Amino acid sequence: MVKVIFVCLGNICRSPMAEMMFSNLVHQQGLDANFDISSMSTSTYEIGNPPHPGAIAELKKQHVPIIEHVGKQITTYDFENADVIIGMDDQNIEDLKEMAPVGTEDKLHLAYDVMSVHKVIKDPWYDHRFDRTFQELNEVLPLWLKKLSN
Repeated sequence: MVKVIFVCLGNICRSPMAEMMFSNLVHQQGLDANFDISSMSTSTYEIGNPPHPGAIAELKKQHVPIIEHVGKQITTYDFENADVIIGMDDQNIEDLKEMAPVGTEDKLHLAYDVMSVHKVIKDPWYDHRFDRTFQELNEVLPLWLKKLSN
């Protein structure tokens, strides 16, 4: 089983969207038994909070099943037990590198690394462009599924 963790700053916008979208892709391919998918934050800002209403609205608009979720911060256990940890932007990766136990740094990837381009999933917290977040995630998640399924 491949354990995948999506990470953003607060775990209420981008990373839960990625978790739900990736879970949906996995389910559509009949690969549920092959993946353990979750999302977490680098910060403590939103621990215990539900996803942003804008994130949920966009997922519903795009017919992505909603998974019950509350914000939680990544832990040492998560670093050690994950196969891949996918951060949404450069700051997430920097924070993750600082938090990562020795020997787990190679699990860290920027979402767009799968396309071999340096680009980030922009934070919709500031401009409420959850449609853009959906499109950016929709661009990379099928490629991550293909890569991690091989």
